[in-house]
Amino acid sequence: MRFVPVPSHRERIPGGEVKGRIILADGTVPLREYAGGVKCVYIDPPFNTGGSFVMRQKVGEKDWAGDKSSLTVPAYSDRNESREEYHAFLRSLIFSAWTLLDGRGVFFLHLDPRESAWARIMCDDVFGADHFVNEIIWSYQSGGRTTKRFPTKHDTILFYRKGRDMDFDLKAVPIRREDNRKNHMRRQVDENGRAYRTIRSGGKIYTYYDDDPVYPGDVWTDISHLQQRDPRRTGYDTQKPQALLERVLLPVTLPGDLVADLCCGSGSTGAASAALGRPFLMTDVSSLAVLTARRRLVDCDLTVDLPSAADGGELECECVREGDSLIFTLKSYGKGGLDEADTWAVGENRDGVFTVSALSRRTRETPALAASLSMPASPFAAVEITDVYGKRSVWMEEKDKYDE
Repeated sequence: MRFVPVPSHRERIPGGEVKGRIILADGTVPLREYAGGVKCVYIDPPFNTGGSFVMRQKVGEKDWAGDKSSLTVPAYSDRNESREEYHAFLRSLIFSAWTLLDGRGVFFLHLDPRESAWARIMCDDVFGADHFVNEIIWSYQSGGRTTKRFPTKHDTILFYRKGRDMDFDLKAVPIRREDNRKNHMRRQVDENGRAYRTIRSGGKIYTYYDDDPVYPGDVWTDISHLQQRDPRRTGYDTQKPQALLERVLLPVTLPGDLVADLCCGSGSTGAASAALGRPFLMTDVSSLAVLTARRRLVDCDLTVDLPSAADGGELECECVREGDSLIFTLKSYGKGGLDEADTWAVGENRDGVFTVSALSRRTRETPALAASLSMPASPFAAVEITDVYGKRSVWMEEKDKYDE
């Protein structure tokens, strides 16, 4: 039994409660079918650092069962011929975001101090200076510390609205009250057992209950970078914490509102959107980024636009029919047995669209791929592999023996 690679430009993973789409595409390319239909666009583009970034990939059962990542592969390059080239790219991204948003939509652009001032001018041009809402400072303590200047320990998130009005609910993001008033505020307990503090100012007494909610300002110090052993860490450089994206999305969207990210990287925007019940649209120019985001979101009703590889590598698979079902057993893939396979699935491949019937992926809890997967018998039955190098391939039997 011989399987051969076949063309496939799209993957469908049906069944999840939240709809999502991930597209291998430059975020500056117009997505006309979504124009005017997005409630929130968040973009975390390359920062024009001049560096190159990587993905530290777990390979095979042994890596997934432990903490090791034995493969490092390129994720993306942040090198530009000139600042002018980078600014042209950034302006195109901002304009793409503007075209996607509906009349009450909002935009968040996440950068660091290298380019945030220039980006503010560009956003003023595209959205209008009077549609500027906030400059949010995300302050953190992780990373190295230079002694040649004050260490740079913050990113900037520019917040704009598209139209004159927007939907915003600060009460959607209460935060833990920092107890920083002990030295100058008197603590008491009322008749209901609630602790409160008072302070006299200008002849008036102000009362603050300890359990009253508080809300963030425009400087966020309570969300840290992902720690090295955080279970949500994908290994993708520059991954942002899901908590940061949830802070961004909760005040400006409701369940059912479409969220977009035009430089999705590891997929944190999609993960936050899915957790909050928001459908999402994400693009990236890196196939590795698309597949990294996809593996985090396979529990969604997901569409992934990523062409399959023409060569397909090497696959050894068996297929037997039992009643009305086909049982596929994966024997080998690539040059390293099964270690190079990150996920595998069976389903139908019709007109270049592969629809998943069953899927297995490596996780910390299940480091080994399922040996066998089953699906209803079909003349369009196919096998899909996504590997650790960011390649997707789809295979069908060379001769279709099940065609009725």
